[in-house]
Amino acid sequence: MQTLSNIFWLGTKELRSFFRDWVLLGLVIYSFSLAIIAQAQSNAQELHNASIAYVDEDHSELSARLARAFLPPYFLPAVPVGQGDIDRLMNTGAYTFILDIPPNFERDALAGRQPTLQLNVDATAMMQAGIGAGYTQQILSNEIARFLTRQDHPSPVPIGQVVRIAFNPNLVTAWFSSVMGIIGSVTMLSIILAGAAVVREREHGTVEHLLVMPVTPFEIAMAKIWANSLIIAGAVLLSLIFVVKRLLAIPIEGSIPLFMCGVALYLFFATSVGIFLATIARTMPQLGLLYLLVAVPLNLLSGANTPLESMPPFLRAIMQASPTTHFVAIAQAVLYRGAGFDIVWPRFVAMAAIGGVFLALGLWRFRAVSSQSNN
Repeated sequence: MQTLSNIFWLGTKELRSFFRDWVLLGLVIYSFSLAIIAQAQSNAQELHNASIAYVDEDHSELSARLARAFLPPYFLPAVPVGQGDIDRLMNTGAYTFILDIPPNFERDALAGRQPTLQLNVDATAMMQAGIGAGYTQQILSNEIARFLTRQDHPSPVPIGQVVRIAFNPNLVTAWFSSVMGIIGSVTMLSIILAGAAVVREREHGTVEHLLVMPVTPFEIAMAKIWANSLIIAGAVLLSLIFVVKRLLAIPIEGSIPLFMCGVALYLFFATSVGIFLATIARTMPQLGLLYLLVAVPLNLLSGANTPLESMPPFLRAIMQASPTTHFVAIAQAVLYRGAGFDIVWPRFVAMAAIGGVFLALGLWRFRAVSSQSNN
């Protein structure tokens, strides 16, 4: 009971110290609010308001219908331009797409000669260009088919393809990037806050004061872990409710309490990594450099940015030893697909086992460094 009491009161000291540090407090607020909004709304991978122009050399009913076929929200209204302006407009980046309709296009189409259209694409906007070219081809094909058959809905082919997209029917990038942004902030802040708490004690010379008190290095480390974990867990919960669900209006299908259990479990790993790095670093700049070496690969290779299946087999096998990989899988399964504990419990077990190893390593390293400082 004395050990638990010491851990609790030392943790309250950490909380008071955090709320007096306006820089770290501002970083936590920004990372779970404005940063999530910016990542969700600016990192769109779907086509939205793409700029398009057209050159009408046919001046027919069909060419006019093709020009009117591009509608929001995928495209801005098509703008007529001259043929001699195509190269200049593409070079200046004025339009992402320029459609050139050749002379006698309608006559050749009615005669079954299969005339061609020219679509100029600015591929410097790689994501928009790739998706937009496919959308453009589909829009033009449908419009030409409706014109030739004089039907709003052309006769279907013998074999039809019906695509049903689960969990994100409109393929909205923000539904994915917002939650993955929260996971990235959890990893970043848990390492930085826990590590900064240790480095700050060393820089201010208060770590020696703690070591001469009737507390053990284990109690000091666990107090920093639970205090910083509580701060981040609270920030995650508020961000999910007020930023993701209300401000961004992104539906959360699964159980938020189950996800928060995964967050709490993951935080023991991440904060112990922060403490471990703090025992190596002597100053905050050194801690920042060590953070880049550890946290950036964890985030990039965890499956939050690209699927694990697209990685080389050896790298995929290595990342199975990272709790971040299992945490991302838990978040995607619970928040996107509405999975219950019966589905994700193997991930919980793996994350707890691997996280326990890192926690023991961090505590062992902190105890060793503290004993050297005390001597």
